Amino acid sequence: MARSKPGRLDYLKIAAMGFGLTALSQSLHTLILPARLTDLVPDESKNTYLGLITFSGLLIAMVTQPVVGTLSDHSASSWGRRRPFILAGSTLVLLLLPTVGFWGSYWALFATYCLIQLTANVAQGPYQGFIPDIIPEEKRGRASAAKALAETAGGAIAVLLVGSTIDHYILGQGNVYLYLTLLIPWAMLLLAALVTIFTVREPPVSNPERISLAEAFSRSFKIEAKLRSSFLFFLVSRLLVFMAFTTLQRFAFYYLGDVLEVPQPASATAQFTVTAVAGLLLAIYPAGLLSDKVGRKALSIASAFTGAIGVGLIILFKDYTAALVAAGIIGLGIGGFSSANWALATELIAPHEEAKYLGITNMATAAAGALASLIGPVIDYFNRQGENLGYSIMLVACLLYLLIGGLLLLRIRPKD
Repeated sequence: MARSKPGRLDYLKIAAMGFGLTALSQSLHTLILPARLTDLVPDESKNTYLGLITFSGLLIAMVTQPVVGTLSDHSASSWGRRRPFILAGSTLVLLLLPTVGFWGSYWALFATYCLIQLTANVAQGPYQGFIPDIIPEEKRGRASAAKALAETAGGAIAVLLVGSTIDHYILGQGNVYLYLTLLIPWAMLLLAALVTIFTVREPPVSNPERISLAEAFSRSFKIEAKLRSSFLFFLVSRLLVFMAFTTLQRFAFYYLGDVLEVPQPASATAQFTVTAVAGLLLAIYPAGLLSDKVGRKALSIASAFTGAIGVGLIILFKDYTAALVAAGIIGLGIGGFSSANWALATELIAPHEEAKYLGITNMATAAAGALASLIGPVIDYFNRQGENLGYSIMLVACLLYLLIGGLLLLRIRPKD
């Protein structure tokens, strides 16, 4: 792939791994884990147990991504800096994923999920270095949009397909539906890994500085002084905005069932997610193109505030139809933010440490998922104080995350 003149197909090749990894993450977090926990934990504590398992796994992701990304920045493999890690990580995930259906114990499922998070992030950390490795800076908005589009497509297809099978398992129609459900993200990840491994052509790196695992740990979280102020504001902003989006995704299954009392919460959650994806698809690629022209910061701020409008509608109108409308608006916000904000990250990173800095960037995304999970016990506690009070507090928190996250971006000074 020529760095100077990437074609449309090149954008898709380097985004392919995002398709498979997001299919895995979205299907696990949105439907598979909540459904499995209904068999393994008390109903009145399900939010707490879901929060604990996802929080723990995402802590692993937060450490793994920048460390493995740093190792790949300094890789001397003749096959490329990134692809050997992608091959190893995706292979291990494919071996582990079917075992999610084996266990009759919460703690066995907990351990399996943590291992899946570890190995998936062995692949994801290096994968994120493709855009700065291959794409010139003036094209990174559209490349980031292609990445976000692939991730969105992977998540949406997985959730839609999983939603059509997992309800049969929840209704007690047989474990065969559980394994059929697990096959969906498994096959999507396999396809993505094969496309990445056999079609991406990484640029050669002359005389890379090899480092040990211990050195990778020591370097992974150091930020250059001249980048520190803007990059730290950027990370906190990204953390808050994705905390809002992840909280809504993580607890939609229970919110729709408990508050809106939909009869089939898995199917309703899938429809809610797909509606958000429709809004996202309308915004994601135009936002990437626009960010190359008018600026990534302003578009990121506008997108965060758009998401806040959607959350406000859910707070005001406790109705499933209104929730679907809000999902579309939230999707517009996610789409614009995903494109513009990732492109903004590529403006802030230090040269020759691309996967490290983008690993730290995605560490904020993983931290958002981990911290979002911690609201599970809060929801359960306040639900015991008043009917569905915990869900109301959750939604107000999401609104504040988006507003504060957008305002923090005003402190960003790209290339300062």
